[in-house]
Amino acid sequence: MTELLFVYNADSGVVNGLLDSLHKALSPATYACSLCALTYGATSMRPQWREFLKSLPVHPTFLHRDELARRYPTLLTEPLPAVFRRESAAADWQLFVAAAELQTLDLPDLIQLIRQRLPVVS
Repeated sequence: MTELLFVYNADSGVVNGLLDSLHKALSPATYACSLCALTYGATSMRPQWREFLKSLPVHPTFLHRDELARRYPTLLTEPLPAVFRRESAAADWQLFVAAAELQTLDLPDLIQLIRQRLPVVS
């Protein structure tokens, strides 16, 4: 089963989440996680993103950079945020959407890009 791994360029935890929300609100131009900025509002996941995730024909997983370092340290060679893909639990993760691409997208563009790059499920 194909999986997508969404990795935020932010650390996990309640305090980090609050600090990130403040940073996004006060200085969005300098906020380091474009994936978070695209998919989350001030306090919660954007409804359009939530609905899209429910419609995905693949399993999505979400990690913060500190969680990525513990689970998949070899993926830290890629700039974050990023989205990775693998075809099965035994396969290696491959870059699916790079950090540079995420910086140029709005939410509808991200959704469209993911749909275009996913294999057709019959």
